[in-house]
Parts: sequence; C-alpha cells; structure tokens
Amino acid sequence: MQEDIINQISNRLRELRKDKNITLQELADAAGVSKGMLSQVENNRSIPSLTVLLNLIKSLQIDFNEFFKDINLLSSDHKVIYRKKEQYQPFEKENAHGFYYQRLFSTTVHDYHVDFVLLRLESNAERQMVSTDAFEFKYLLKGKVEYTIGEETYLMEEGDSLFFDAGDLHNPRNTSQEDALLLVIYFFKNRSV
Repeated sequence: MQEDIINQISNRLRELRKDKNITLQELADAAGVSKGMLSQVENNRSIPSLTVLLNLIKSLQIDFNEFFKDINLLSSDHKVIYRKKEQYQPFEKENAHGFYYQRLFSTTVHDYHVDFVLLRLESNAERQMVSTDAFEFKYLLKGKVEYTIGEETYLMEEGDSLFFDAGDLHNPRNTSQEDALLLVIYFFKNRSV
C-alpha cells in the first residue's frame, strides 16, 4: 500500500502555487486545464493524469526532481497503518465557512486511492454545491445533517450513513445548534498516477 502520495502531490501543488503568488486561474491557463479541475486536484477531490500533473509542474516553472524531492514515493511493506490522533492532518477544501476537515489517512490499495476524513460542520456551515471524482461514504457520528445529493435531500441522524457517486453535486447542512461530525471515505474513480 502506498500512503499519502496523492495527498502529498496535491498539497505540494497548492503550496508552490501560493508561494509563487499564482492564482488558480493563472496556473490553470498556463497548464491548459480548467480552474475547476485544478481546484479539485489541489483539494484532493480529483486525481490528475500524468500529463496534467507534468503540465502543472512545468507551468509552476519548477524542476521535476525538485517537485518530487520531499514526496515519499516508496511503498510500505507493512500490512497495518497505525496513526496516533496527533498525526491527523487538518486541511481545507473549497471556499467553505464552518467546514473543518481532518485527514485520518490516505492510501492507495491495488492502484485505487482512498481517503479517510473527519468532517466537523458548525451549525452555520455553508458552501456551494460541489462534486468530486469519487464515490463517497458518509457516516454521521454526531448531530443532525440535511444532505442534498442532486435533487434529493436526506435527513441524517447519528448512526445514519450515505454512499453515493460524488460526481453529482452535493452538499451537507448542519440542522442542529451544535457541531455535527461525519466520517467521510472517498473512493477515487480514477486509478492513481
């Protein structure tokens, strides 16, 4: 199993773009991809093809060896991935108010990338509808959530779960006065690069 390779690549792309003060639109234009696609790659919602990844690196005007120097590409021989809670990584996705993500871990199994995340939603959390190049499993650990997928809305209570094609527009809304907590598992459709 390869751990966190896709996550490392998406984080490295975002960090380099921000360090160089390049906007999403500027990098997308230079690499010949849409702004939306670049945003999904940076936010770990889509896995770039090798061609797209190489075009993004080239457009950042960084040497390929330099880009990959701090990325651990070695696979682990261990059959168990063990993480202490202190190792969980907070991260941001899209322009969302009150959405707090914490990556438990990411791994690649048989060439497919899987991402395990905790999502805390404040009572006033809001964002636009989003889509992801993955299937998603949601398990509500705490609170009440109204989850819209396409034209359908599902009222979730603690212990309820959803599994769906996240290529459809979707969005959760916390319907309680307290924070809601969801376990989210992303099963990416595209094989990893």
